[in-house]
Amino acid sequence: MIDRQTDRQTDRQTDRQTDRQTDRQTDRQTDRQTDRQTDRQTDRQTDRQTDRQTDRQTDRQTDRQTDRQTDRQTDRQTDRQTDR
Repeated sequence: MIDRQTDRQTDRQTDRQTDRQTDRQTDRQTDRQTDRQTDRQTDRQTDRQTDRQTDRQTDRQTDRQTDRQTDRQTDRQTDRQTDR
């Protein structure tokens, strides 16, 4: 009788420990996967945002340069016409 009780207690204890270990392992794996997924999403979002900002900045600079060049050419032509 005592042996059975001891066996049961030992089995329960072993089961609890196994369950805890399994839970911890599962939690770690899930955490890692979640972290990786979150990191990927964050990286993509950051990349998109950075790309948009860079594109806008480049477009502005290009537009300004084009405007300046056009203005200079127009001014030169006007000056030439006026000088004649």
